[in-house]
Amino acid sequence: MTFRPRRSVLYMPASNQRALEKARTIDCDAIIFDLEDAVAPDAKPQARQAACDAVASGDYGYRELVVRVNGVGTAWHDDDLAAVCAARPAAIAVPKVSSPEQVRQLVDTFERLGADPQMNLWAMIETPRAIVDADAICAASERLNVVVLGTNDLLNELRAQSVPSRRPLQYALSAAICAARANDKVVLDGVFNDVRDIGGFEQECVDGRVLGFDGKTLIHPGQVGIANRVWAPSADDVARARELIDTFDQALAEGRGVVTFHGKMIENLHVETARRVLAMHEAIRAR
Repeated sequence: MTFRPRRSVLYMPASNQRALEKARTIDCDAIIFDLEDAVAPDAKPQARQAACDAVASGDYGYRELVVRVNGVGTAWHDDDLAAVCAARPAAIAVPKVSSPEQVRQLVDTFERLGADPQMNLWAMIETPRAIVDADAICAASERLNVVVLGTNDLLNELRAQSVPSRRPLQYALSAAICAARANDKVVLDGVFNDVRDIGGFEQECVDGRVLGFDGKTLIHPGQVGIANRVWAPSADDVARARELIDTFDQALAEGRGVVTFHGKMIENLHVETARRVLAMHEAIRAR
């Protein structure tokens, strides 16, 4: 079982050179160099070049490098794709992906532009239509390996209110997670807007992990440490996982049909969960 940690995925505005330099020292699992929301229209060509230069620099170590391009149909989208495909990031994130046809068109464009076969598509799910069609979107291409929730846009389009419980988003969040899991995709939670509310951010991270997200997209370096901690197995988690696997293996070797662990029955699905814990732990250590 192989994992790539994506506990903390930090948006960095590609138009801000200081931010790009600072990102080299931030302990996040992935960086999204942003050409979309964080960049003013007149700065987009320069930001595009800066993002491509950053990807090609080799200065970001273990961090997975992704570029978020401007959306399909905007004046910058085609130029963004051509430049970023040539730069060879790990993935291109595309905002407001709303149909499986759009996924297939994007993948066809990647191939026409000669993109590295290993370069993936990250689809941002930000609209009610995308939630309704999330399963078909996730199934549309193997190049699509990560789904990113755009919770701010979802709230806006749902005409819902932003509340700490995120109750208005519960269906959308769970629907996206189910679609991702049904198609073996990674799924990332949306951003938390109030960078001063550390307690609220941590609670949203905990809630997101409980729901099943693989990590969280972030807007501030100060959020990285909390996301890394919440989505990493604790020392107790790792020890328990190893003990559970050993207990199960021993029971199988002895021919026992019923296996108990700390007084509870366990089966293959519990072993699978334990192996995921150990795989994540090893992936974080290797990083």
